[in-house]
Amino acid sequence: MTNSKRSLDEELVARHNASRLDALRDDYAALSRTLERRGIAIDAIKDKAARLELALPSWGTGIGGTRFARFPLPGEPTCFDEKLEDCAVIQELCRITPRVSPHFPWDKIPDPKATRERAQQSGIGFDAVNSNTFQDQAEQKQSYRFGSLTHTSAAVREQAIAHNIECIQLGRALGSKALTVWIGDGTNFPGQQQLGESLDRYLGSARVIYAALPEDWRLFIEHKLYEPAFYSTVISDWGTSILAAKELGPKAKCLVDLGHHAPNVNIEQIVARMHAFGKLGGFHFNDSKYGDDDLDSGAINPHQLFLVFNELVIAEQDRRVAFDPAYMIDQSHNITDPAESLLSSAEAISVAFVKALMVDRALLSDYQGANDVLMAFRTLRDAYGLDARPIVAMARFEAGGAIDPIAAFRESGWRASKASIRKPTSRAAGIV
Repeated sequence: MTNSKRSLDEELVARHNASRLDALRDDYAALSRTLERRGIAIDAIKDKAARLELALPSWGTGIGGTRFARFPLPGEPTCFDEKLEDCAVIQELCRITPRVSPHFPWDKIPDPKATRERAQQSGIGFDAVNSNTFQDQAEQKQSYRFGSLTHTSAAVREQAIAHNIECIQLGRALGSKALTVWIGDGTNFPGQQQLGESLDRYLGSARVIYAALPEDWRLFIEHKLYEPAFYSTVISDWGTSILAAKELGPKAKCLVDLGHHAPNVNIEQIVARMHAFGKLGGFHFNDSKYGDDDLDSGAINPHQLFLVFNELVIAEQDRRVAFDPAYMIDQSHNITDPAESLLSSAEAISVAFVKALMVDRALLSDYQGANDVLMAFRTLRDAYGLDARPIVAMARFEAGGAIDPIAAFRESGWRASKASIRKPTSRAAGIV
């Protein structure tokens, strides 16, 4: 951020930090002594925490909704430039969200080059671009009512393919390096489609999109168990995802959304399996209670988030397979200020990562080798029980962010100031 234009007053953040720094140093020193007794260097963990990077979802900067209602927030973004403004503020405060993931055609970007330059001035880059063939748009000729990339009609499939290729072209202009493809294609009734043929049509369409990828790009295949299809979904699980990725080629990877699984699925084991086969592409972080709820990360099951990062830490140490996952927050903020929820989620994800880094790996390995089940479990649980927030806060502070990002955001008066100049948004029901 040193060469970028700041959105917030630097003095405000400095005053905020000055009133909290002594307490943070005390907490950090206490945790340092605890870790030192275990032979773990706190500064090394802090340095790794500082290097964690999460992408922000452009659609997550505004109030989400359900099919029942949407409750607008005064001052929320009304266009892509305003979304970038809010993302820049989030990054200034937390320092681990340097990129934005756009979603087309939800995001209207008539001049990608100019948009990229404006974003760079605010210290923001662009992560994977997302296509949308699960909704009909006013200007499109063919409907996706019965599917998109897997539709029985070649004309519909060609339209969906063309949209994905257009997303790649927009992404290149923005500086992105990946395309995320999630489709809602599937069936609501037995007999509606031949299930094998639907997958064949998906692979045929995906091969055309894959062929259009630039050499240094990746294609992320995102699976989801159900919704909007309720009997069968074409790309419904990690097995289908990994088989499709292997079929397409080395640039095709699997993307794991934490809410896209059946209840109680062992997601951390899925992480280990995908990494073992070299197909772990990235994550969409969120949380859920019942289904694909898109709740704030760590709000419901922070222990699962820790266990996922435990596998990611192990995967990063495994030199046999390349490890470069893309991390993004993917949430719907129906009743909270989206900027505050994104700040809270970024911290929860970082805390889970740091707790996984605090696991005594040598001790854990010894217990596992000796089949000492309880002590192996307790070694993991001991790390989970530690308060990782002082490390996360210190890393954030040293990077120029706020010790307490949500408090600093509220102190800034950002939302109220934008409410006076941004247009009101719609009350219509829907996810965005």
